[in-house]
Amino acid sequence: MGENDRPALNIHAVLSDSRVNGPGARMVVFFQGCARGCRGCFNPDTHPDETRDLLTVDQIFQKYYSGTIEGITVSGGEPFRQPEGLRNLLSAAREVYGLTTVVYTGYLHEELKGSPTAAECLKFIDVLIDGPYDEENKEETLLARGSTNQKFHFLTSRYTVDDFYMPGRVEVTIRKDGTVTETGFSRIEVK
Repeated sequence: MGENDRPALNIHAVLSDSRVNGPGARMVVFFQGCARGCRGCFNPDTHPDETRDLLTVDQIFQKYYSGTIEGITVSGGEPFRQPEGLRNLLSAAREVYGLTTVVYTGYLHEELKGSPTAAECLKFIDVLIDGPYDEENKEETLLARGSTNQKFHFLTSRYTVDDFYMPGRVEVTIRKDGTVTETGFSRIEVK
């Protein structure tokens, strides 16, 4: 399948280099669209099913890949709402760029294994963190997940749970143009 035959992904945002969204330096791709509506979600702007930024896999890597990262983390919104595009992104990350792959989803691993397209995606994932965000069980440690009900599924031997203790819960980036980006696993509360 050529690049022109692949569906464009509806992307909310991409971070070229983050250190709180999985082990090491990572490119983070946030998909647009999620119907779960988890109370207290860190990324509510990713929920609407509106066209945000349509990018092909090649465009994502051409624009955001620095060559100095260890892996790619995919989050949302809900990545598995665009399973064909997710599979293409993960496949390119692993097979073309040699990157490790981490995916956050509100679905359970068991649910994904039952879907042929989602099961294809699982073949390209090193670590899957599954389950909806549960505000009542918010993660209070530096473990890279939003709530304690979310489980780590190590689909390859590349990482262990110890690799998912981050240097902080939130990362704030201020770009040269003054744009401020906040990412991680809890919102900064200004008092």
